[in-house]
Amino acid sequence: MNKIASLYLLALAVLVLPAQLARAELSIDITQGVVDPIPVAVTRLLGGGETEQVGRDVATVVAADLERSGLFRAIDTRAFIQQPEAIALQPSFGDWRQINSQLLVTGNVGIEADGRLQATFRLWDTFAESQMTGFTFRTVPSNWRRVAHKIADAIYKRVTGEDGYFDTRVVYVSETGAATRRVKRLAMMDQDGANHRFLTNGDDLVLTPRFSPTAQEITFMSYFNDTPRVYIHNIDTGQQELLGNFPGMTFAPRFSPDGNRVVMSLSVGGNSEIFVMDLRTRRIDQLTKDPAIDTSPSFAPDSSRIAFNSDRGGSPQLYVMSASGANPQRISFGDGRYSTPVWSPRGDLIAFTKQHKGLFYIGVMRPDGSGERLLTKSYLDEGPTWSPNGRVIMFFRETPTSKGNVSKLFSVDLTGYNERLVVTPLDGSDPAWSPSLP
Repeated sequence: MNKIASLYLLALAVLVLPAQLARAELSIDITQGVVDPIPVAVTRLLGGGETEQVGRDVATVVAADLERSGLFRAIDTRAFIQQPEAIALQPSFGDWRQINSQLLVTGNVGIEADGRLQATFRLWDTFAESQMTGFTFRTVPSNWRRVAHKIADAIYKRVTGEDGYFDTRVVYVSETGAATRRVKRLAMMDQDGANHRFLTNGDDLVLTPRFSPTAQEITFMSYFNDTPRVYIHNIDTGQQELLGNFPGMTFAPRFSPDGNRVVMSLSVGGNSEIFVMDLRTRRIDQLTKDPAIDTSPSFAPDSSRIAFNSDRGGSPQLYVMSASGANPQRISFGDGRYSTPVWSPRGDLIAFTKQHKGLFYIGVMRPDGSGERLLTKSYLDEGPTWSPNGRVIMFFRETPTSKGNVSKLFSVDLTGYNERLVVTPLDGSDPAWSPSLP
């Protein structure tokens, strides 16, 4: 397994040229639904010998990343009039406009004297006939997929003004076996499903994995001899550290934004309360003291507040309190039962699960409870997790079949229009999206 420390990628050159025509630059408002995604042509990155296939593979991944966002439509390479070999310093823009390509991606790859892979790309606005951005990346050849994700991130940011989310990972619970003897293992993959691997062997039940802010550690709950334990798993080394035995805990912890604390739900005298642990001192402080059930805590990105789920009002609802546990305020007042609040990395929204009239929904609302919007609806949708740019939510969906329920991962953007299946080898649940990789 490659260590994250070895996954270095250097943007060494910014290849931006001045606009040649005085036309408005192309951009997307990603806060609105996009009915017609922007057509983009992604040519293979030119290379020779051992890098020829790499150039094709990088282009394929870039096109797939952009299309999956729902904001772009990749044009079939068979429609190209001008071939990549014919593009020197500047494309023949008329040829690309003729196939309705508003954006064009070109580039090249090669192996340097020290054995590193060099990849250069340029993003062109074919109507303004100008280059919008361009970068050169250098890394070890085995990291070509990360190069592709970095290119897609750069394109996404240049067009939308928002950071991309393609150079990320997802950890989740892989499930197999009969409903009464379910085997659950931790699994991790790139956000597009590539580089899939299992992190645990399935001997012990695992639940609710969560990434640290550095994306190098995962915290999760595991049952060992029917006793719930909380672990930290180091992705670099594969080593696991036991945080402690917590009998009766209902949900695994989440890291604080600085990575120095975890917040969790523990059972005290048969009642579930919210606690926070300092990872440096192992000190545990109780934040809530209420006869109701308090669960599912999630820090705000500035660490000042915590969202959580409680039935202190008579039914499961969403609450927000200060990080010290003071001044809890109910924020959900719609019909139905609310659970699993997760604060957006941007701080502007809280995602949640809602149950109403036999159906489940994934929705979002502002931290004060206003602006509630439901993005999905099904037999059972649950467990939202945010992309690091706060624009896409991943969750899991159970669907009843004649052989039992099937659990799969899905993603949806904030418009609710771009819902997509996230392909996994087996059933999947409890996804957690990593921050952007270092």
